[in-house]
Amino acid sequence: MIDSAAFQGKKAAYFTLGCKLNFSETSTFGRMLQEMGVTTVGRDEQADICIINTCSVTDVADAKCRQAIHRMVRNHPNAFIVVTGCYAQLSADEVSKIPGVDLVLGSDEKAQLVQFLSDLWSEECGVRSVECSGAKVFRKEKTKEIQSFAPSCSRGNRTRFFLKVQDGCSYFCTYCTIPYARGFSRNPTISSLVQQAEQAVCEGGKEIVLTGVNIGDFGRSTGERFIDLVKALDQVEGVERYRISSLEPDLIDDELIAYCAQSRAFMPHFHIPLQSGSDAVLKLMHRRYDTALFAHKIEKIKEMMPDAFIGVDVMVGTRGELDEYFEECYAFLDRLPVTQLHVFPYSERPGTAALRIPHVVSAADKKLRSKRLLELSDKKTEAFYASYIGKEAEVLFEKASRGRAMHGFTRNYIRVELPPAEGNNALDNQIVQVTLGDFNHDRTALKALISDK
Repeated sequence: MIDSAAFQGKKAAYFTLGCKLNFSETSTFGRMLQEMGVTTVGRDEQADICIINTCSVTDVADAKCRQAIHRMVRNHPNAFIVVTGCYAQLSADEVSKIPGVDLVLGSDEKAQLVQFLSDLWSEECGVRSVECSGAKVFRKEKTKEIQSFAPSCSRGNRTRFFLKVQDGCSYFCTYCTIPYARGFSRNPTISSLVQQAEQAVCEGGKEIVLTGVNIGDFGRSTGERFIDLVKALDQVEGVERYRISSLEPDLIDDELIAYCAQSRAFMPHFHIPLQSGSDAVLKLMHRRYDTALFAHKIEKIKEMMPDAFIGVDVMVGTRGELDEYFEECYAFLDRLPVTQLHVFPYSERPGTAALRIPHVVSAADKKLRSKRLLELSDKKTEAFYASYIGKEAEVLFEKASRGRAMHGFTRNYIRVELPPAEGNNALDNQIVQVTLGDFNHDRTALKALISDK
């Protein structure tokens, strides 16, 4: 039983670290609390409740989480502090000992955030007790016990909606803690996701990003297929664009590529984790493909969608990455027709199998390898952008702060900039035909030229 009176008139502050999935979930937390009468705290106001949604992908992420928690406690000294997300799941005892934290929710419990708050606020009148000896912790200890799915289709402060279609991962890559933090792969039904997409349209959504941990693994819970989800969502009237946030290469089949190539609303835009361009390192990572399969998928996408933007995740400096293995990776990526590299230095995570792999890459070498790949990424992205200068494109614009340039994206994810001008904000959430001009001042976007006709 939820005590709705305990929520009335309260103000909440939110802080999110990590992936798009986390941001989507935080937005859903905000919506849930808003429905209970909680408003978002304004600037210089004191919050009654603070929610920190954490990440634990690296040791740097853990440190940022601790800093964010301490900052929230310091800025809102009388607030009820809730910590959830991957860091809360993996390091619940550590989080619970941080002074000021009142509630720690694991991955299976965050879906019941409002119920937990209702129960605890009824006990403590909605205000953190100074005499409290430690936070209350609710968390499943074993990966297999994490089974709930918290639906999320949220816009937050952005034009795009983020639709959570899957959670967890049943792959156990040697460097990764996600299965322990989020549980095994699971998903809702296609019909429920179609309903959420339809609701997003009612709220003005034109673009929806499909989010999850291992999206291509969709169907483990329901016996359905990811391609069937794509086909069903493509039929939702009012959604102009879909983007798929990340797909494992071994789960991208030719049927999916062919469908996206002719689909009404799925954009020519893919984000595919490679992690390493060395077959030896891929084996050490326990990845489920080799470079030949990855190259085939890229070639197939480019064959069917020549204008596709392809982003690739790459990890550098993992245990066992000898100098020659990194050079293999660099050469492989250099010759692939991909658009952008998302480069991550390897970070050792407690309890992972990677710790048993010999040969540790020095911090200096990690930094040098990251720099080389980022320079390669810049070269590839600029070349891709430059090939579209002078061409016509449809851009979905996003509202800008007063006096600032508007930005938006083409169908194939080229970032476009529109200089500040009176009346530009009327273009917010509108798809506009533009001519793509030269690069902007920092070469992060192409300038948009809009006809006066």
